[in-house]
Amino acid sequence: MKLRIIGLVLVLVVLFTTLTACAGKEEKKITFGVAPGPYGDMIKKGIQPALLEKGYKVELKEFSDYVQPNLALSNKEINVNLFQHTVYLEKFAEDRSLQLSPVIIVPTAGVGIYSKKIKSLEELQEGSQVAIPNDPTNLSRALRLLQAAKLITIKSDIDPTKASEKDIVENPKNLKIVTLEAAQLPRSLETTDLAVINGNFAISAGIPLSTALVMEKLAEEYKNVIAVRTEDLDKEFVKDIKAVVESEAFFVAIEDDKQDFKSFQKPDWYKQKYNK
Repeated sequence: MKLRIIGLVLVLVVLFTTLTACAGKEEKKITFGVAPGPYGDMIKKGIQPALLEKGYKVELKEFSDYVQPNLALSNKEINVNLFQHTVYLEKFAEDRSLQLSPVIIVPTAGVGIYSKKIKSLEELQEGSQVAIPNDPTNLSRALRLLQAAKLITIKSDIDPTKASEKDIVENPKNLKIVTLEAAQLPRSLETTDLAVINGNFAISAGIPLSTALVMEKLAEEYKNVIAVRTEDLDKEFVKDIKAVVESEAFFVAIEDDKQDFKSFQKPDWYKQKYNK
């Protein structure tokens, strides 16, 4: 009888130890959510190796739009995402009552004006069709870039970060503004005269950033951020991710001549740290 009890105790101890070990391994797994484009590669080349050294298992989940990565983060399908700038994150979280927070800004590919039909904006004809993103944050961003390129003028008495097509007050070439999902904009170059395309979608479609007729100069709040659930901000895995992004290994990956990242616009902390 005693032997049976001892055997049962040993079985329970082994089972408990196994379950505890499994739970520990689960806690060390990080799933990143990304949209199509270069940020999955940024994680693979600049972040994942150092996290593996710290004992984490790293997985990537790619989403096809700008909506699902935040919903998946809120629903705990993923632990962290990298695809959006601070303005979009804050507006999305506010509109949907989600508790999401930024961790750190990373080098970012800007929005550019592209064309397959003209080589300079001086060639743009009256009534040309221009495709821009349809989500409110990037729509206003595209309009500001068109204004910077002197193609349109938007109202001066509004918040420019909330501008829409209705706020265009001058359109000297009578451009026809068409709104599309951001992911569809590279394809629209086949049928439109111009398209204002987010950097990640340009890169994923094989469009070199250097071919943009005009490239935006990113304000800090429009550079992409790593985001997590607000409740996780003080957790060890978030601190480790931030430390990796601030590390020399990340810098080396970003400045690699063979990668697109080197031409990305750098966050203020990065420029101050590395004099870039």
